[in-house]
Amino acid sequence: MRRIGTTVLLMLLLLTGCGEKGEQADDLALAIRGEYLEMAGCSASLEVHADYGSRVYDYAMDAVWTGDGGLTLTLTAPEEVAGVTGRVLEGETALEFDGVYVETGPLDPSGLSPMDAFPALLTALREGYVAQSTLEEGEAEDVLHLTVRDAEGTPGQGREIQLWLGAESHALLRGEISSDGVVVLSCVVNGFTMT
Repeated sequence: MRRIGTTVLLMLLLLTGCGEKGEQADDLALAIRGEYLEMAGCSASLEVHADYGSRVYDYAMDAVWTGDGGLTLTLTAPEEVAGVTGRVLEGETALEFDGVYVETGPLDPSGLSPMDAFPALLTALREGYVAQSTLEEGEAEDVLHLTVRDAEGTPGQGREIQLWLGAESHALLRGEISSDGVVVLSCVVNGFTMT
């Protein structure tokens, strides 16, 4: 009888601990969102992987985003366009530079392009419906993992965004954008800094 009581007590302690960790993740998500809403801008280096199903593109770029929606990108890879700097054209899936036009086509029905990766991740973090938040162990620091999707949506349908942020640094570390359950865009973020 004593053994059953001890087992039940341990299970209750474990469940209580899970609840507290979930609340910690929710509280941290709210605090981080507040910081991202208040920031004047940010910058980072990105490694972007776009999967069109039949073709795949990899890009590397430096990004500078300003709170008024301005975005400047400097491509660092592929080599053919490295060093070219430009801005995202609103409502289009391409970049236009001084005589160079980089166009890969939309990744989903909304017109998402690889060049939209950084602003899409920032918009999701700042404004999206957080359907799930969890704390995970990371190598350098613990990581806050957020799932952002339509509040009325069904998991795996429509657009869903996964975000990973440093639990201590609050830096955006990685993001994935899925369309109907398929990851079409993934992004590794290095050197993220807020201004």
